[in-house]
Amino acid sequence: MERQLKTISKGGIAEALAKAKHYRYLNQAEEAESICRDILAVDPENQMGLRQLGLAITDQFSGAPDDHHQEAQDCFEKLTSPYERSYYLGILHERRAKAHMRAGHLAHTLIASFEKAMQCFEDAEKVRPQGNDDALLRWNRCLRLLQSIPELSRERESLSLEISDTPPILRD
Repeated sequence: MERQLKTISKGGIAEALAKAKHYRYLNQAEEAESICRDILAVDPENQMGLRQLGLAITDQFSGAPDDHHQEAQDCFEKLTSPYERSYYLGILHERRAKAHMRAGHLAHTLIASFEKAMQCFEDAEKVRPQGNDDALLRWNRCLRLLQSIPELSRERESLSLEISDTPPILRD
């Protein structure tokens, strides 16, 4: 006998969303992911379900190639609010960069992800609700993390030395 997943009721979606959020707060992203999949099976366009599923997936990023990056991106790209779409895509790239950082990946890998995140946060900043500075706060964090990468500091120092060793151009 083959077993099949059970379908939740549409009336149970709000409670299921609360549970998914609760499991994410408890650092049980796999549980939250499963609940979100049940919600989206009943209501594929549920904005909170898409957002929570994308976040639950990014909560599990380890820096490995099989981090389901594309699946999280697909969730966030389905968000109908231009602000939320840009903001959560920024979070995706930021979390991917942080996972790569923890995994010891090379600086150039980190730079690309942080720059994508920062661009998304800049896009979100342009359409943000009044008084919502979340995108700015995330952009600043990305910049601080970029500035903390030792390889980048050495590159900046060597570039400054090269520039200072170059004689000035004389103009008439």
